[in-house]
Amino acid sequence: MPIALVLIGGTIMAQDESRDGRADALRRTMGQLEPLHKPLGPPRPGDWLAVHREPGQSFDQYIRSRPTVPTSRRRVIYIQPLGDFTDGQRRVVALTAELTEDYFDLPTRMLESLPLSVIPARARRVHPVWKVDQVLTTYVLDELLRPKLPDDAFACIAFTASDLWPGRGWNFVFGQASLRERVGVWSLFRNGDPDAGDDEFRACLRRTAKTGVHELGHMFSILHCVAFECGMNGSNSEAEKDRRPLWLGPQCLAKVCWATGADPVRRYRRLLAFCDAHGLEEEADFYRRSLAALGHPATLPATAPAIGD
Repeated sequence: MPIALVLIGGTIMAQDESRDGRADALRRTMGQLEPLHKPLGPPRPGDWLAVHREPGQSFDQYIRSRPTVPTSRRRVIYIQPLGDFTDGQRRVVALTAELTEDYFDLPTRMLESLPLSVIPARARRVHPVWKVDQVLTTYVLDELLRPKLPDDAFACIAFTASDLWPGRGWNFVFGQASLRERVGVWSLFRNGDPDAGDDEFRACLRRTAKTGVHELGHMFSILHCVAFECGMNGSNSEAEKDRRPLWLGPQCLAKVCWATGADPVRRYRRLLAFCDAHGLEEEADFYRRSLAALGHPATLPATAPAIGD
């Protein structure tokens, strides 16, 4: 039987080579990329780490944790739209699904939209202070998504334009995912109005993508990153989420590539093309510099970015 080959940071590896060999190659890649990444500084008052003390998770700790990873049978990421969306919100969901495929190097498929009426009254509330309608995340995860998880699904994620809350003691969450059950939900409610203009569309896309890839990262059993400025940093507010980058720090990149078998160079090229096409300039610059650090410099985009395609 022929052996499929993949590239890991420019190092050719056989697909059937041990995960130990893949980990060694990714450690070298981490070393090449680390100078591009900023260490995570001390939290500001009210930030996630000021409220939630977390130990972090190194690449080696991740490997030893027996994480949830795709298999030959379960490799598809499903997106489940839930409720009504504006035209701009629908485009944001579609583009986030496209980005998700590039980010995790797994096929991504959109399911038929479900009406919000599938959520019973016991799983809804009106926030006692803000008077905003909210949906209970645990109902979506445990009673809506998990029982209907497709056989070939690595994960299934619900998108909604409604606000979310996870239960007693919380005001809201941007999204929530299960580390082991492979289901998650995230909301566009706090991400701005993508129908208000090009800048607003880009802001909503960036915020939605950050929440989406963060929650999916948890489904790969990746814990919050406390080492670098990273897409897996926790967020306690809109302002903190906006400060968090879309890209992964070197350790979390290694975790994703170890779990999926993704080639970091190919992954960066696809993410660069996406960000160039949709006006995410800061992210495109970072991916371009990352490719150069791995010895694969990229050319500048030949055309102006498209908005909301």
